[in-house]
Amino acid sequence: MNDYDADSSASDLVRVFKALGEPVRLQILQLLPLTESCEEVYNVSELAEALGLAQPTVSHHLCVLKKAGLVRCRKMCRDKYYWVDRTALDAALGAFNQLMQQRS
Repeated sequence: MNDYDADSSASDLVRVFKALGEPVRLQILQLLPLTESCEEVYNVSELAEALGLAQPTVSHHLCVLKKAGLVRCRKMCRDKYYWVDRTALDAALGAFNQLMQQRS
């Protein structure tokens, strides 16, 4: 689901925009880096501390963002570290733009 094109289904776009419709998730996207750089990635504990939220709450929001294809993660040592999948985010926004242009 990370690659969007002109044939993307409406359900994929709905999933993305539902994920983006929650203010905490937007805050998470603002905090996460756009690359997998070890110095910049966050784990759940670090995000929870930065956001002032409980770890289970942050884990839930990350799960929604991951299912929408907007974040990626990799297990390093005992933790998972997260970053924004900029390509997927740009593609989803492009697909939405194409959908809106088809209205004419």
